[in-house]
Amino acid sequence: MAATLQGKRIAFLAADGVEEVEYVKPREAVENAGAQVELVSIESGSIQAFNHLDHGKQYPVDVTTKEADAGAYDALVLPGGVANPDFLRTDPEAVRFVKSFFEAGKPVGVICHGPWTLVEADVVRGRTITSWPSLRTDLTNAGANWVDQEVVTDNGLVSSRKPDDLPAFCDKIVEEFGEGRH
Repeated sequence: MAATLQGKRIAFLAADGVEEVEYVKPREAVENAGAQVELVSIESGSIQAFNHLDHGKQYPVDVTTKEADAGAYDALVLPGGVANPDFLRTDPEAVRFVKSFFEAGKPVGVICHGPWTLVEADVVRGRTITSWPSLRTDLTNAGANWVDQEVVTDNGLVSSRKPDDLPAFCDKIVEEFGEGRH
């Protein structure tokens, strides 16, 4: 893959319970495209990834949500996992961090259960989005137009449903992140 994201700085926002493949594969995609990546989380140290219900690896946190400045990043990725977004959406600093990307018109990629944090940040109203099917009601109640598609792009917001969608999701976030602000 060409270095289409050379010079771009991408934040991955995740906490314990992140679905490992939904963190690792998008991170590899943007790094292979030339981006610098930082893992932002609600606590310092490391986060515990999962492979569905089984423990995966631990990943070191680069910066906490209290310290992170959304202005220092060009784009944001929110991986899924059930526990991960539940922890994030209850952390005011994580919600503020997410909302800042939308206020600045910066591209955001979100997959699986990740949109729960977007609901809390009140940034899905009027947008078309996809997710893991169990989030449909939450997203619809938050004003989103939920669709069941492999990958959906709406004004810089890229969303996908599940790990099987990762190839399309990764390609689309690299493309959207390369385009920059929307």
